[in-house]
Amino acid sequence: MSQRKTAVVTGAGKGIGKAIVTGLSKLGYQTILVGRNQQNLERVAQEIGSNSKVLQLDITDKSAVKEAIAKIVAENESIDILVNNAGIHFSGSVDIAEDEFEKMLETNLTAQYSVLKEVVPVMKVQKSGHIFNVASRSGKVGFSGGGAYSASKFGLVGLSESLYRELNPLGIKVTALCPGWVNTEMAFDAGTPLESEQMIQPDDLFKTIEWLLQLSPAACVKEVILESPNSIS
Repeated sequence: MSQRKTAVVTGAGKGIGKAIVTGLSKLGYQTILVGRNQQNLERVAQEIGSNSKVLQLDITDKSAVKEAIAKIVAENESIDILVNNAGIHFSGSVDIAEDEFEKMLETNLTAQYSVLKEVVPVMKVQKSGHIFNVASRSGKVGFSGGGAYSASKFGLVGLSESLYRELNPLGIKVTALCPGWVNTEMAFDAGTPLESEQMIQPDDLFKTIEWLLQLSPAACVKEVILESPNSIS
């Protein structure tokens, strides 16, 4: 078995997840690329090289998540970093279709909980680890026309803060990352008013994680909010 530190990144096939998993592999982590689209995952893994493994997984499938985390631990001995990044977006508040609202809660909050439920006990045994929950600025500020998405992200931020207070005394760090518009396919699908160069870049999220990993064990950061100057209001 490998002694290399292991990082698990959900939603690793594109956008923010791709940037984070690529960066972590360059730092020497054995990266586990988790996502639903096998083709996207394989493409990223090929770019990364030997530091990566692909795990096709729908994180809304609770039993599959449980089996997957157990397999990761068996094969890699530890989970040193978890990046809860997978998520979806639908516009609307109370005018959104109920099934879309439920799907967004399931993917952006319930599924994140399911992953955390399996990973946190592993890190407790290790007495170490760092969890990064990729939320959103919409998890801190409710925007007109985005209430449903905000509900899911506010929930994730709240769960992350509670775990921050519970787990830091045990040697496990927890940080919520709350970016505004990020230059990704999802942002354009969501109707961003900004041009690509006006937005936060996916690699900014990795650089934030890299900085956090360099801090001393006593330095705990509950959340990081990233904004672009064109969208601050």
